[in-house]
Amino acid sequence: MADAKRGDLVQIHKTVLEPDQRPDNLPSCTKSVPYQCWIKGFLIDEDARIGDVVKIQTFIGREISGILYQVSPIYDHNFGESQRELLSIGNEVRKQLEKT
Repeated sequence: MADAKRGDLVQIHKTVLEPDQRPDNLPSCTKSVPYQCWIKGFLIDEDARIGDVVKIQTFIGREISGILYQVSPIYDHNFGESQRELLSIGNEVRKQLEKT
């Protein structure tokens, strides 16, 4: 059974540059690993399973091939933990503005 069908929103993984293709002026810890990307788009292939090489169409219309990484990907980024020093700034500014 397929994990994704044509038109499904998916995310692919692609290695852009292997370590030996990366510029010499990079720090060694950076240069020693591949330059990779994860791209979201709509599956062009009829169907596919996670790990298959597929072609997608991105939101801006580019067609790109890569390894199917995720079906119906979510946006899971955030702004990190709250910073105690910043929590009271809004109230402090309001109080200062009320004084003027």
